[in-house]
Amino acid sequence: MIIREATEQDFDAIWPIFHEIVAAGETYAYDRDTSQNEARRIWMHAPRQTFVAEVDGRILGTYYLKTNQAGPGSHVCNCGYMVASQARGMGVATAMCDHSQQTAVALGYKAMQFNFVASTNEGALRLWQKLGFAIVGRLPRAFNHPTKGFVDALVMYKWLG
Repeated sequence: MIIREATEQDFDAIWPIFHEIVAAGETYAYDRDTSQNEARRIWMHAPRQTFVAEVDGRILGTYYLKTNQAGPGSHVCNCGYMVASQARGMGVATAMCDHSQQTAVALGYKAMQFNFVASTNEGALRLWQKLGFAIVGRLPRAFNHPTKGFVDALVMYKWLG
């Protein structure tokens, strides 16, 4: 698996992953009808950096890294990860999270925070905790899951250095 910084040309392969995940409405607090142009802005232009994970030239996952807050909070970064459905269980998310932590440290960040993890996203919760992230906050009924209704959103945090 190769994890590298994404290029504009990569967005054609990122879009189906983004669209499938966001349209499902189960994990990200983006509008389920997010357009391709808006997705490009959200995923490719708003973050500080965006990366792709590829195997044999196929993009199987992507993540972004950005500063979570300005000023006195600028030492904390935020990341979002997406893995193609056909690649789940292959270690793509683990590899991207490890890569993102190394990248964050290299960029001078001291901590990483996930702002809004749906409590129903059990696979991600298990993985993030296995990788050292702690649940530091709970927002009751803050995420409107398409089949489970209002569920909690969790804030997760890890000190990196």
